[in-house]
Amino acid sequence: MATISLCFFIVMFLGVHRSSSKTSQRQKRNWIIDSFPILESYNGTFPYSLGTINIEKNLGMFEIFGQGADEEPKGVLQIDKHTGEISVHRPVDYEEFSVLKLILLAYNKNNQLIETRLGIEILIIDANDNPPKFNRDTYEISVEESTLQGADLIVMAANDADSTETNKMFDMKIVSVTPKTQDMEFYLKKTHHVETGTISFKGCLDHEKAEKYTVIVEAKDHGEEQQLSSSCTVIINIEDGNNHIPEITGQTGPGKVKEGEDHVLVSRLQVKDEDKKGSPAWRAKYRIQEGDDKNNFMISTDPETNEGLLYVQKHLNYEEIQTKSVTVVVENEIPYHSCKVVSRRAVGLWEVVTSSGTTGMERSYVTSQRVTVTVEDVNESPIFDEAQKHVTLSENIKGGQDLATFTATDPDVWSTNAVVYVKGEDPADWVTVDHVTGRITTSKAFDRESHFVKDNIYNITVYAVDNGRPPMTSTAVLSIRVIDVNDNAPTLNVSGVIVCQGDGPSGANIPAVDLDEEPYGGPFHFKLLGDVAGWRLDPNQGYSAYLVKENSVHSGHSELTLEVSDLQDKKAIHNLSVSVCRCSDPTKPSCNSTKSSALGDVALGIIFFTIVLFAGLLLLAALLSCKAEKTFLIDEDSGQHLMISNTETPGTDCEVGVLLSNQRHSLRGKYNQHTSDVFVTTQQPSFNTTTAAAAEWNACSVYSVSQNEQQQGNHSYQLLLRIQAPGEELCDYAPHVYAEEGPSEGSYDLDAIPIPQVPFDWDLDLNYKFSALASICMPSKGTTFSKTGTL
Repeated sequence: MATISLCFFIVMFLGVHRSSSKTSQRQKRNWIIDSFPILESYNGTFPYSLGTINIEKNLGMFEIFGQGADEEPKGVLQIDKHTGEISVHRPVDYEEFSVLKLILLAYNKNNQLIETRLGIEILIIDANDNPPKFNRDTYEISVEESTLQGADLIVMAANDADSTETNKMFDMKIVSVTPKTQDMEFYLKKTHHVETGTISFKGCLDHEKAEKYTVIVEAKDHGEEQQLSSSCTVIINIEDGNNHIPEITGQTGPGKVKEGEDHVLVSRLQVKDEDKKGSPAWRAKYRIQEGDDKNNFMISTDPETNEGLLYVQKHLNYEEIQTKSVTVVVENEIPYHSCKVVSRRAVGLWEVVTSSGTTGMERSYVTSQRVTVTVEDVNESPIFDEAQKHVTLSENIKGGQDLATFTATDPDVWSTNAVVYVKGEDPADWVTVDHVTGRITTSKAFDRESHFVKDNIYNITVYAVDNGRPPMTSTAVLSIRVIDVNDNAPTLNVSGVIVCQGDGPSGANIPAVDLDEEPYGGPFHFKLLGDVAGWRLDPNQGYSAYLVKENSVHSGHSELTLEVSDLQDKKAIHNLSVSVCRCSDPTKPSCNSTKSSALGDVALGIIFFTIVLFAGLLLLAALLSCKAEKTFLIDEDSGQHLMISNTETPGTDCEVGVLLSNQRHSLRGKYNQHTSDVFVTTQQPSFNTTTAAAAEWNACSVYSVSQNEQQQGNHSYQLLLRIQAPGEELCDYAPHVYAEEGPSEGSYDLDAIPIPQVPFDWDLDLNYKFSALASICMPSKGTTFSKTGTL
């Protein structure tokens, strides 16, 4: 690098300085003294020397400021302040800074700044350091299988960041295609914009051969020293097209339908299609091409099996046609398309043959099937010539009037069915129906005011029934409009009224009603008959009359006779009961207020007496329900008394507070333990023979007490008084007192009846009741048996 001397400039600057010393102002000037180049593509080591500035010997030091030094890009350049050598410490990107401008400051040997500013320019030489970049790393599209060759599939865009025209120019090309096929070839179209590329193809797309293609596209620039490049991936999905015609392979189903039936499946059509299952190219679409002029049939597609479902949607008539044939065609949801390569040309597109058809238009790309349906004859309902008729009839006309005649025919022309007519709904039983002719005749007079007549209309239903198998029925309706006649006299809505007693005239409203319609109804004319002193009607015309009482009428009850006539002067005489009394509220006439106050005290007295009587009855019932005290006696001898029981099965549920028998004592037990322990009721604590003979017998069992055990019984009685609780005895009936035979005066000693201590022989042929008794009395082997037991 050549050095430049600054002497001339320094001399000039010094001269200028001397010549202008007389002036008060001095101007600073910038002089571009040199420029240096930096290669953007430098790939050596840093730092390296860029060049040296020749400095006059009397100048001692230099400094640089600006871009590359203390301004962006910082740290790129440095200068040796004594020698003036400029060095480069890091690379610079031309696309960011194409030139760096520096300011050089000079100092003399006394470190005094010379008021001269010199400029240095650093030029950045562009290099091919940026490869072309695609806008996206991956592109993905979907195209239809029926797309014709030469069509634009996708456009890609790329850009090179270099600045020079040579380095920023680039080309695109297809590097690879996966998978490779023979009947198709991708290529890039040239466009006016050098930054874009368009992918197209030659030949035919075939989804069955390849569902997806992966294309690698490369972009490479025109760099002189080196060429940089990048690539992107293009994924092209081939959608399945309809390149296989569906074929009907079979037919199943009954192929027949009964006449009169609709929405019946008669046939299923099976179809074969080699396109991808579930795709629009595979899904079948059926239609009826011919033979269904009256729209009796409907066909749909089973989404699971792709079968055609042929229905009869509107019933067929056997008498009109016995067989019906229709032509069904099948196609796909998308049009059919096929493509075949004939030859491959070196230049331009290949030679191919394509076939296509629009859905529902091209007969050559659909298949058809002839379907025949047999119509079966069934017994049909008779058909009325008129299913509903309307007639008019006046009420109260005697029976025997012909109203109408219904006629029905049997549509089964090939049969010999006979039709009979039957009366259906006739709630009032006013008509008869001729079974042969269908003539309807009145049997009674009609009454318009009957509750069976709604809005003056009385409806009758008639059935036509054939004798086929099974019998079929049709229904017809006869609507009879009943004309009103004046056959009802007016009636009063009330049979009695209340008139309040007052200082002046008072009265009550009397409404009337007539069941007949206009002009046989109201307004009515009212008239009082008989002795009407003190009473008058004002007004006496209308749908109600006002009965006025004069002051001469006193409180009490009156019977009036009232005549009411309608517009046609049809009259009726009614009795009217009138009560005159003092009213607490004249707006609400009532004669019950005084009676209620008079009866109030009597009612309260009756209620109080009833409560007292009820309380007395409860007290009496409580006293009578008190139970006698219970005591237990020791069984020593039966005394030949009859023991009474009300059950034939072993034992009862009578609980016993204490059991005292022979040498056993217990505080709790039950009678059904099959022991001879018993108790009797008593009112006295005395236990002599006389008392025992007169004691009340317990409902469960009764025993006598011997005299020599009186002291022991007294002790037992005292014990029972302390421990027995009420309600322990659960007997089924109340106790009863029995008298002994013979005189009861005096005390007698009772002899014990000896009972042999032998076991009971169970093999004896005895009655089953006796065996049950024995099982109670002898629960164990050591138990003795007594003939005086309970029965």
